[in-house]
Amino acid sequence: MTSPEIEMTADLVRELLQDQHPDLAGLAIREVAGGWDNQMWRIGDELAVRIPRTERAPDLQRKECRWLPVLAPRLPLRVPTPVRVGEPSARFPKPWTILTWVPGQPLDGTSITRGDHAADILAGFLTALHVEAPAEAPTSSDRGAHPRECTDGFERYMESVAPENLAVDAGRIREVWSDAVATPGWDGPPVWLHGDLHPANVVVTDGTLSGVIDFGDMFAGDPAWDLAAAWLLLPAGRSSRFFEGYAQADDATIRRARGLAALKSLFLILMGQNGEQGLPGGKPTWGPLGRATLDRVLTSG
Repeated sequence: MTSPEIEMTADLVRELLQDQHPDLAGLAIREVAGGWDNQMWRIGDELAVRIPRTERAPDLQRKECRWLPVLAPRLPLRVPTPVRVGEPSARFPKPWTILTWVPGQPLDGTSITRGDHAADILAGFLTALHVEAPAEAPTSSDRGAHPRECTDGFERYMESVAPENLAVDAGRIREVWSDAVATPGWDGPPVWLHGDLHPANVVVTDGTLSGVIDFGDMFAGDPAWDLAAAWLLLPAGRSSRFFEGYAQADDATIRRARGLAALKSLFLILMGQNGEQGLPGGKPTWGPLGRATLDRVLTSG
């Protein structure tokens, strides 16, 4: 975490703006919910500022500043585009970023009511994103591997989630995971990936997907890691429509994606469980989202 003696407040954000971007310092500043790595404030109606609060956050912000301006112009949904950078100073010792604001409500606080439309939108977005990445594109150290390389993590999640929080048969979850582990690996070129598509990282307007946020974990690799979103984000019964629209996924890739969706749903349930217990980093609303994802995974095969 960032230095504990620094209390991040709207007043400090305004002081940082006055020092480095004074033309923005007069705009209204409102704190909004952020993720684990950054605290975020809206600046006026069109911009937001993200202040890092973990050790890894500055590197994630640098990655977004380098690559989002390259990717954003071809994507059919709104994404946050960095427009200015704040430099380390006596007031705050780490770099920070000003980026465009993506309107809408995060999916972990609302629902998709136009399921077919959202499936088509998500398919179009990932088709546009998943193009061959250049050799210098970032890689990931904690995700992107074949499911068989993630079995230790799967087992830890299975052991950590309380049985009553699964609400489904653990044996059926293991069957989905074993099927993913048995598939061939991705044999195409590494493609651009968002890397962390879950309900808190997409926004909804008028009952359908309208934006994708938080690209700090973007990397080049196996598209299955993003395609798990067909179960994580879309209402029940829409994964088939999504894959009809996406079209470029073969059977093995879909099976890997389904297994990874099961893995990610266990993570959501665990974060919900931690939130219910008041543990740091817990997200009380995520448990039901994870259980709903598991139900969709198990009924789509």
